[in-house]
Amino acid sequence: MTTRKQKRPAGSPQAFAEAAECLRILAHPVRLRMVQLLLHGRYTVGELAEDAGVADNVASEHLRLMQRCGFFTSERQGRRVYYEVAEPHLAQIMGCVESRFLAGR
Repeated sequence: MTTRKQKRPAGSPQAFAEAAECLRILAHPVRLRMVQLLLHGRYTVGELAEDAGVADNVASEHLRLMQRCGFFTSERQGRRVYYEVAEPHLAQIMGCVESRFLAGR
């Protein structure tokens, strides 16, 4: 009997640790809502904070954490700072979340 070796998928403990940290950061209701909004356009901290029902400084902290994972970029225009999605895979992640938890509600 011959045993065929299966090719193992790529991945290192360090890569999975980084992925787990970014997924942990993403796993928050306010942050998920911010991702959802930013997938549809650019928003300021104030606009995101108002929609999420949190203070501006709280929204800023959420955005800072997600920027650290490379999810968003920011651009200053005058006195306002606009955020937008930098990580295209967020659309797929949000698609999974929406189809599993928001469909039909």
